[in-house]
Amino acid sequence: MNVNLTHCKLVVIVGETASGKSALAMDIARQFNGEIICADAMTVYQGFDIGTAKPSENDQAEVPHHMLDVASPTTGFNAAQFKTLAEQAIHAISARGKLPVLVGGSGLYVDSVLYDYAFLPSPNIGERDVLNTMELADLLTLAHYRGLDTSGIDTANKRRVIRLIENGGAVAQRAPLRAETCIIGLRIERDSLESQVKKRVTAMLEAGLEDEVRGLAGRYGWDAEPMRSIGYREWREYFAGQADLHETQERIVRSTMQLAKKQRTWFKRNISIQWVDDPSNAVDIVTTFLNN
Repeated sequence: MNVNLTHCKLVVIVGETASGKSALAMDIARQFNGEIICADAMTVYQGFDIGTAKPSENDQAEVPHHMLDVASPTTGFNAAQFKTLAEQAIHAISARGKLPVLVGGSGLYVDSVLYDYAFLPSPNIGERDVLNTMELADLLTLAHYRGLDTSGIDTANKRRVIRLIENGGAVAQRAPLRAETCIIGLRIERDSLESQVKKRVTAMLEAGLEDEVRGLAGRYGWDAEPMRSIGYREWREYFAGQADLHETQERIVRSTMQLAKKQRTWFKRNISIQWVDDPSNAVDIVTTFLNN
C-alpha cells in the first residue's frame, strides 16, 4: 500500500507540560485506531525516563509509541533529526491503515513536521569550539550585543543559545501548514496546571527520580545535553550538598512552570490550533476531521 506522505491524515495534540496531552493522545489513539508519535526533545534520550515523564511501559504496550529512546545522551539530538524520523513514522503508520497522532510540547519539533521546515546548514566547527568554551551568561551577553532575539529559545540551554548565535538569529524556513492536519490544543488554567506540576514532580520523586539522576550523572556527567534539562539539572546542587531535597523539588516545579509559560507563548501564535478546555471535546473535533 503506497501512501502519499503529504496527504496522510495527521492528528496533533499540543499544549503546556503536564496539561494532560499524553492522556488525551492515548484516548484518541484508542478510539481511532492510532499510534502515537512523541514530539518531546527529552524523551528521545535513552535512559532518561522518570524525569522526562516518558510514557509508561503499560501505555507503550497498549498503544505503539514512536520517537522514544532514539538518541544517545552522548551524541545529542536536534529538530532536523526529529523531523526526518517523525515523517518516516507518519508514513509507516498511515501505510498500516492506522491514524498517526503527534503529541508533545516541544514547539520546534512539532512545527518542523507541520510546516515542513528547511533547516539551516551545519555550523562552522571553529566558531562552535570557541562558543563552547564560553559560559552561558557570556553567551547571552554576546547574543544581546548582536541584537539577537532570545525569546523563542530556552535560555538555560547553552547549546540552543550557541546555535542562535551561530545562525545570527536566522530561523529555519517554513512552508504552509501541511494538508490533512488537525491540531488540537489542550488549555488549562494556571492554578490547575501548577497543581498538576506539583503532583507530577512528587510522583517522580516517589518513582525514584533521585536514583535515576544519580546514575545518569555518574554515567554521562552534568554536561550531557539531557542532563541540562528540567528535572535533571536542578539536582546538581543537591548532590554537591548545596541544596536539600525540598529545595530541589521546588526548583523543578519553578523550572517546569517557566517552561509552560514559554510553551504557551509559542503555541498561542498558531492560529490553526483548535483549543479545548475539556479533553472530551477533542473527540468530536477528530471525528469531524476524519469524516471529511
